[in-house]
Amino acid sequence: MTLRFSKQNLENITAAPRASTPEDAGENGLGIVTRRYAVGITDHLAEVIDGAGPDDPVALQYVPQVQELKILPEELVDPIGDEAHSPVKGIVHRYPDRVLFSPISICAVYCRYCFRREKVGKPEGVLKTAERKAALDYIRTHPEIWEVILTGGDPLVLSPRQLGEIMKALGEIEHVKIVRIHSRLPVADPVRAGEDMIAAMKKAGKAVYLAVHINHEREITDEVRTALLRLHGAGINLLSQSVLLRGVNDNADTLAALFRALVGLNVKPYYLHHPDLAPGTSHFRLSIAEGQEIMRALLGRLSGIALPTYMLDIPGGMGKIPLTPSYIEPFEGGGYSARDYKGRTHVYTPQIEKVRGHG
Repeated sequence: MTLRFSKQNLENITAAPRASTPEDAGENGLGIVTRRYAVGITDHLAEVIDGAGPDDPVALQYVPQVQELKILPEELVDPIGDEAHSPVKGIVHRYPDRVLFSPISICAVYCRYCFRREKVGKPEGVLKTAERKAALDYIRTHPEIWEVILTGGDPLVLSPRQLGEIMKALGEIEHVKIVRIHSRLPVADPVRAGEDMIAAMKKAGKAVYLAVHINHEREITDEVRTALLRLHGAGINLLSQSVLLRGVNDNADTLAALFRALVGLNVKPYYLHHPDLAPGTSHFRLSIAEGQEIMRALLGRLSGIALPTYMLDIPGGMGKIPLTPSYIEPFEGGGYSARDYKGRTHVYTPQIEKVRGHG
């Protein structure tokens, strides 16, 4: 008999108390997983997953698996090096002109491949009033900060009042011109992305971008579609971030369907992330070569407005780099060999390079 997820067994997983010791978890591998990592599935996603089989691309993102107990030597507690670039609690200042501001470590749902999985879901990650003030003061006193990226956890888990206070404070900082919010909420609990939350986002009085985390077209339910159209209609600029995940979206057809659907809802596909080296996530990771082949396949079948940039976050806090496949290589005698989206090669010999001594 094929295992199928039901709302009842999902509720049992998420409602069960997290074991405090391996003995409490017993011999159940899932019990050990839920002791170490936060688990959460919203009612909305439980409806999406209800009746799905064990290979469902939505369920795989949220339902804990025993594979999470496999920790590889190269996996890191802080895979993208947040701590090395955190001058005050809640702030990560990795790039000169922008900072991450994390006011809360709680999420509406907990992705099983999360690069912050060792930190999210823990109350000590929620900034106290004095800590939030210190984070805002850091932004105020660094005029090079042009963009503030609200992340977490999930900043839209905050109440509209709390979010509005933060947005208003950021709006009063003259050198901050852009506020970007990274969130799963429009997908995980779309009803909450309503008028009150939109009003809170707009309190900054500046350009606001919402980067929605979404990995599969099946996550775009009627409720999600309505929420995204509502956000766009209110003047919120919409981007998407996806993670390339084995078993979820690791082929060109699946990603093309997702990116086309998003563009049709006024959401610009922004980044496709290569999975980070977070503990217990190796079952989700592809090789970079596999990811680049998928991107080559997408190039010819998707409009440029539907193509995200394939990105790697270098471990240790060294920043992101594009993993763009190479489509052109120089000939030793001059000119280039150019490869089109169908894999055919063509000779490209620009005369201007010969004139300037490059050919």
